[in-house]
Formats: sequence, structure tokens, C-alpha cells
Amino acid sequence: MLQILSIIMVGLGLLFLVASIKVGTKILQVVPEGLRSRWEIIVLLMFFFIAGYLAFLVFQIKNVMFPMEIITGPVFLGGAFFVFLVMSLTRMIIDRIRESEQQLKELNVTLSANNVVLEGEIQARKKAEEQARINLQHISTLHSIDMMIISSMDLRMTLKVLFEQALPELRMDAMDVLILSPHTLTLEYVAGHGFSSQKIKASKERLGEGSAGKAAMDRRLIIIPNLADDEEKLFIRDELIEEEGFAAYYAIPLMAKGHIKGVLELFNRRYFEADSVWFDFLEALAVQAAIAIENATLFDDLQKSNAELVIAYDSTIEGWARALELRDKETEGHTQRVVEITLRLARSYGIKEAELIHVRRGALLHDIGKMAIADSILMKEGTFTDEEQEIMRLHPEHAFKMLSQITYLKPALDIPYCHHEKWDGTGYPRGLKGEQIPIAARIFAVADIYDALRSKRRYHPAWSEEKVIEHLQSLAGSHLDPKLVEMFLGLPREDAAAALYQ
Repeated sequence: MLQILSIIMVGLGLLFLVASIKVGTKILQVVPEGLRSRWEIIVLLMFFFIAGYLAFLVFQIKNVMFPMEIITGPVFLGGAFFVFLVMSLTRMIIDRIRESEQQLKELNVTLSANNVVLEGEIQARKKAEEQARINLQHISTLHSIDMMIISSMDLRMTLKVLFEQALPELRMDAMDVLILSPHTLTLEYVAGHGFSSQKIKASKERLGEGSAGKAAMDRRLIIIPNLADDEEKLFIRDELIEEEGFAAYYAIPLMAKGHIKGVLELFNRRYFEADSVWFDFLEALAVQAAIAIENATLFDDLQKSNAELVIAYDSTIEGWARALELRDKETEGHTQRVVEITLRLARSYGIKEAELIHVRRGALLHDIGKMAIADSILMKEGTFTDEEQEIMRLHPEHAFKMLSQITYLKPALDIPYCHHEKWDGTGYPRGLKGEQIPIAARIFAVADIYDALRSKRRYHPAWSEEKVIEHLQSLAGSHLDPKLVEMFLGLPREDAAAALYQ
């Protein structure tokens, strides 16, 4: 019975050994080079064990008498060596595993450090990208404001664009501009945005007083991070804090060409901590606001100077016209009346308002050439001789020579030079015909004849309205432009200045 049991156990052992050889052969194909020799010995030992197991089975089955010590001794020795090799191999594998684990730990530490560096680089890149986006947005905002400054001289419109563009970038709730009056040395509100009440419009601070006054006087940025804890009491407009609920305040002076133009104020309803980029953007905005104020001021001054210059020009022209009338008391008032009639007919004709100033100047100076005519001829009673008539006919040319040298009066030359030309070409000095005659001169000719006939002169009494109208109709197509005569007679009589002769 024991013999059968041992045969079964040895047989099962053989099966395990065969299976182990099969597994070991496959493992041998992937074993690292340093462990291959030991693994080959283990596989050979398993073949040795199989041979011993087979010999044992043969002897047991055939009852062969054989000293078993010869088989069992080597098998036990091989088994011990096998166990030694397995343990040695196991130890080496464990050492390799430990080394790998240590390397993995070191690698993990390195990877962790690299991850920290990488995360730092990613954060730095994100910060740089965000900063680049902010800078790009700031540049875009400043460009939009620049374009508005260039394209418009309307200060309030320019500041409105500045406020709307800048407030979101500055992350503030409200902003305004106070302009310095050089006469009163007072900063006064001119425009603002983001305020819930109208109290800001009453803002007024003298130079050197209050937060804005200090910013302008000292030419420095004033920062009050907490208006409720303003120990220096710089901000003196307490009603704004109560009404608007502001918590933080900034004031930056607006300077152009070294001169204070005003102060830019910013308000926030919560605590706000600004960085260097924010301050750089604020300074750029302050420069733009100062330029806008400077440009608007210069433009207003230029417009005022131009207006004063135009008034001076026109006053000079009117003075010349009065001087002419003083030479001939009989024509007193003629110039003003004929100017009025000419302008009314010119407007009816459709001449643009911008051109009417030249029509007016031309009408005022229509007889300026007579300044070159001697009083003995100009004031003569009765009819002129042929020679005197020729001298009188030179006054349009005298006017041309006098006025053509004055640049701003060149556009007004049409009337002084051409008002004696006739529609049929028989006029003087150049004998122009029809539409060759400038429209201003044709319009003036109608007004001049109308006034001359309606006024009392030394050589004829004043004509009645009906007689003058009849005479104008007779001159249409020969002396006068027929369309203009028709247009003039179609005007309401008050527009024809008939009331001037009542």
C-alpha cells in the first residue's frame, strides 16, 4: 500500500516537474542576461529531478532491488542546490526590485520636482499670456482714444469715449475730469461717467485745496485707499461719499507741455489694490486726457481768434464802404440796402451759406474802385463827357487791382469786377455775355439797379415800386439775367426790401 502511494506521489511530482520545465523554458526566453545562467541551471536540475523520479518509479514498479541511497542522495543534493539557486535568484530579483523601486522613487522625486517646475512655468506662461492680453487690450483702448482725439475736437465726446473704454480696464466704478481755470485757479467738473447722482457736477476745488487741488498743485498721484479712514482729510466732498458710497479714490494730474490742465479722478465702491501695470495704464490715460483738453482748448482759442479775425476783416470792409459813402452823401445807405437785397436773392437762388460771406464782402466793396476816381468827376453835377465816362468805367478795374492783392478778398472779386457786365455782352470792363458773367455779379446787378432806381439821386427822383418792376422787366434778357429778374420779382415784397424805401 505504501509502495502504491509513493508511486502516485512521484507520478504527480513528475507532472509538476514537466509543467515547471515548460514554464521555465518560456521564462528563459525573457530572463535578463545577468540571470540567464542561473535560470538555465534550474531548468537542468528539473530535468535531473525527472530522471531521478523516473528511475525511482521503474525500480518501484519492477521491484528491482537497488540501493536507493545512490538515487536519493544526489536527488536530495540537487534539491538543496535547486533551493539554493531559487533563493539566490529570488534574492537577486528582490534586490533588482528594490533597486527599481529606489530608482522609481528617485524618478518620482525628479518627476515631482519637474512637475513643480513645469507647473511654475505653466503658471508663469499663463500669467504672461494674461499680461499680454491685458497689455494688448490696453493698447487697443489707448488706440481707440487716440483716434477719437485725432478725429474730434469735441472734448466732452472724447472724454465720453475715454470713460467708456477705460473704466472696464481700470476696474473702477466711476471717473470724472476736472479742468483747471487759469483765471480763477479753480478745478471745475467738465465730464464724468458711472455716477448714480448729479452731485459730482457741482465739484469745484481751488488749486492746492482738497484731494484734486493737491494732485494738481503738487503734480502727483493722490491715493486714498479707504475714504472712511482718511486721516489727512484730503477728500473734502463728503456728500459724494454719502450719496455714492465710494470707498477708494485716486486723483492724477493732467499735464500737457509742462502745464496743469486738470485732474482725472477715479472712484470705487469697494477696496481696490492696484498693481504696476494698472498704474502704467492710468498714467497713459492721463496723458491722453491732457492732450484732449489741450487740443480742445487750442481749437476753441483758434475758433475764437478766427471769429475775431473775420469780424475785424468785415469791420474793415464795412469801414471802407462807409468811407466811400462819406465821399458821396447822396448814396448814403445804398451799400447796406443793396447788400441786404443781394443776400436775399442769393439765398433764394440756392447759393450755399459758406459762399454768402464772399457775396456779402463783394457787395460791400462793389464801388471800392471809385476811390481811384477824382472827386471832380465822381461828384460832378449833370452828365459826364465821353472822357469822364471812360474814366468812370475804369473803377471795376481799379477794384480788381486793389483787391486781387488781398488773399482773403479774392473770392469776393466777382461783384466789384463784374457788376457792370451785361447779359447781352455790351457791358464793361470785359464785355462778358450771359452765363460768362459770375452768378454773384448777375445777382448784384439786379439788386443794384433796383436800389438805384428806388432811391433819390441828384440826377433823378426815387421811382415807384411799380415803375421799377416794369423797368427791370424791360432789362431782362439785355442788361439783366432774365431768370434772376423773374426770381427777384417772385420774392415777397418784404424779402425784396421794399420796406426800406417806405
